[in-house]
Formats: sequence, C-alpha cells, structure tokens
Amino acid sequence: MSDRTPAGQFFDAAITLLQRVRDEEAEPVRAAGTLLADTVAGGGRLFAFGAGHSSLAAQDVVYRAGGLALMNLLTVPGVVGVDVMPATLGSALERVDGLASVVLETSPLRAGDALVIISLSGRNALPVEMAMKARSLGVRVIGVTSVAYASETTSRHTSGTYLKDHCDVVLDSKIAIGDAELTLDTIPAPFAPASTAVTTALLQAVMATAAATLADRGIEPPLLRSGNVDGGHEWNRRVFEEYRDRIFYQY
Repeated sequence: MSDRTPAGQFFDAAITLLQRVRDEEAEPVRAAGTLLADTVAGGGRLFAFGAGHSSLAAQDVVYRAGGLALMNLLTVPGVVGVDVMPATLGSALERVDGLASVVLETSPLRAGDALVIISLSGRNALPVEMAMKARSLGVRVIGVTSVAYASETTSRHTSGTYLKDHCDVVLDSKIAIGDAELTLDTIPAPFAPASTAVTTALLQAVMATAAATLADRGIEPPLLRSGNVDGGHEWNRRVFEEYRDRIFYQY
C-alpha cells in the first residue's frame, strides 16, 4: 500500500531519483571513478568543491570513514556551507567574476590532480570559472550538476556556458529546476529538496568505483577507517604518514 503522507511521498521521490541516477549515470560514474583511480595511481591529489548546500556533498567525501584519504576540500572563504553571516553573502559570492581564479592560483592544485566540482545549477560564475581555470592548469575536472538547468536557465558566467561544458566527466543528478520535490494546494511554494541526498549518493558511488578500480590494479586504495572502531586511529595514522604529501587537511 502506497504511503501518501508528505514523508512517504518525499521518500518515493528520492528513491525514484536514486534509481534514475543508478541506471542512467552508470557510465559517467564508472568514468569518474576511473579518473580518480588514475589520478591516485599516477601520484596526483584529489580535491572537491561545492558552494552553499552543494558543499555538503563535497564535505561528505573528505576525511571520511570508508572514504579515500586523498580527497581534500577546496575552500573558498564565505562560500563553503551556510555559516557565513549573512547567509545570503555566500550566494552573492558565487556570482563574482575572478574569484575562482584567485582561489586556484593560491591553492595546492597542480597539473595531474583531479577536482570534483559540485553545483546544482552549474550556472553561476564561480563553478564555471573554476572548471575552466582548473583545466587550463592541467587539472582534470569531474562536474556534478543538474543538466536540466542548462536548457531552462541563463548562465551567469560571461561566457554564457555552464559547469557541464568544462568537465572531463559530467554526473547528472537529474534534479528538477528549483530543487523541490513536493507540492500541496495548501502551501504556496514547492518544498522538500532532494539534491543533497542524490548528489551525496552519486559521489559515494564514484568513490566506491575508484577504490575497487585501484584494488583491481593491485593497488591498495588509501582508505580511512572509523576512529570509533578498535584500531581505527592506528590505521589512519599509517595512511596519513604514507600519503602525507597528498593530504592537506593534516598539519
């Protein structure tokens, strides 16, 4: 029997989206995981960036139990998360031309690294410029975005392009424009966003693919273990020591 409560409808919508990305994005997920595995095997470093709520999915793959230790968060002051005051400043900074170039020029990224850029709309200046600049530096780019935005919105970058236009691999989250899955006659606006759940799942699928690909090549994937299981801290210390030149969230 179908659950027609708002909670049940949201779960149904999220599950449908997850099934779609599982089935329709299988090849991009494989390509993205292989790209990350190639980068690790080749001595490169891994970075992830997202602005505002898109940063949640980026943070979920950094310093993560069960995740790749080499994934680093690329931060832009005032943009990562919603802790900046006022919160609307973060949204405004996403539209500032030149900010991404300054960030990348002062970051540890270099040729041979890989950068995951997460932007639901992919239309703002910051993610577009970041992808363009990163590739010009010899960094390979994985974009996670909703491709639908490119056909129904206007780019806010001077080039008129979107994040999806400047990536080596694009993962389409399939999220509808506006990122709200539910409507009710008694509520004047759509509600219940699912982009975080779907984007996070997409990226974890990529990480799983990368780890398995490395293992298939006879390379032990540099994974972290939970500090809340016996031996976890000792395991992580070994990984941090072995890969200390490619981890930037450790001092």
